[in-house]
Amino acid sequence: MRSEAERIAAIAELAVGIGANVQPGQIVALSVEPGQEAISRAVAEAAYARGAKFVDVAYFDPHVKRSRLLHAPRETLGFVPPWIGERMLAVGEAGAARISFQGVVDPDVFEGVDPELLGLDLLPRTRESIIVTGKQQTNWCIVPFPTVGWARLVHPNLEPEAAYELLWQEIERIMRLDEPDPVAAWEARLAQLASISTRLNELSLDHLRYVGPGTDLTVGLLPGSRWISGRMSSIHGISFTANLPTEETFTAPDPMRVDGVVTATKPLLVPGAAPIEGLRVRFEGGRAVQIDADSGAEILRTMCATDEGAARLGEIALVDRESRIGQLGSVFYSILLDENASSHLAFGSAYPFSVEDGPDRERANSSAIHVDFMVGSDEVAVTGVLGDGSEVPLLRDGAWVV
Repeated sequence: MRSEAERIAAIAELAVGIGANVQPGQIVALSVEPGQEAISRAVAEAAYARGAKFVDVAYFDPHVKRSRLLHAPRETLGFVPPWIGERMLAVGEAGAARISFQGVVDPDVFEGVDPELLGLDLLPRTRESIIVTGKQQTNWCIVPFPTVGWARLVHPNLEPEAAYELLWQEIERIMRLDEPDPVAAWEARLAQLASISTRLNELSLDHLRYVGPGTDLTVGLLPGSRWISGRMSSIHGISFTANLPTEETFTAPDPMRVDGVVTATKPLLVPGAAPIEGLRVRFEGGRAVQIDADSGAEILRTMCATDEGAARLGEIALVDRESRIGQLGSVFYSILLDENASSHLAFGSAYPFSVEDGPDRERANSSAIHVDFMVGSDEVAVTGVLGDGSEVPLLRDGAWVV
């Protein structure tokens, strides 16, 4: 068994390698929370070893956010100092590599905070990061990093030490670090996902239909919607894998053609917020007109009022049961992991590059938010429908049939 230092170094190597694919002479921007110092330092070590020019670390402290939510005037909670967004735009202009980490450090940090206020203060997310990502100015990657607090949230019935060890074992499995050659294992999975994206693009689907417990949803596609999987490329020609792990193929829907009801199949933990459990949403004419949940609904309702596009969909993604994350059966309270465990939808901004250049790209949804929520399971059937009304089964019992 690897030591903890070896485990951290292995994740760091994947992050700067097949993940962000840091180039010699490149600036690397890290987004970090207190408690993630070990992985940020390991990534810096690996990045400089690959020839990085400079590694810049930006810390966001959720405890400081808690103080703001408890004491600052409500009308100020949407304020973001301009230099925060300007830094992200400068990172994009520099064509830097970006690496961030997921895994809650302190799961109790927002206990007792009004959920509605959590939806007003969107930090650490910024509108500028969506802009930079949409323009494909950077090669970037998000990776998981286990902490004791996160392990307690994922495995509450275990003693802290046992929970922490089990979470590490799960992350190693998910990241394919249990393979003799993790990079080769990722290359094989990325090729498999790319072939599925190619097949979906060949179908030229008009819309998708989701049917399952509490779900009967129709999601239209734009004529120019293009299915993409984990391997991408920046405008500078640098190939990278944005999410490690990645198990999805995704595209941008028609934001005006979403109708029906959908029930989330996993809890949702928005970074910088609290968990949303038992989410249920009803759409009419593309807009979410009713958002309910067993807990945390106010967070999403407030976020979906951010702007005109916030209550519409910007992404649909399909994930099959071959996902190593889904096979584990754990709920990780991490969008990075949970969205790659099952099919998902996202409120807010579309990724412009998932629509062919032209008038359809202008029709893709635009917003200051992008919030994924999970809707897939073995009980949810996903069917593609062609323009003539004929149907093509896509996912049945969690498996690809296309």
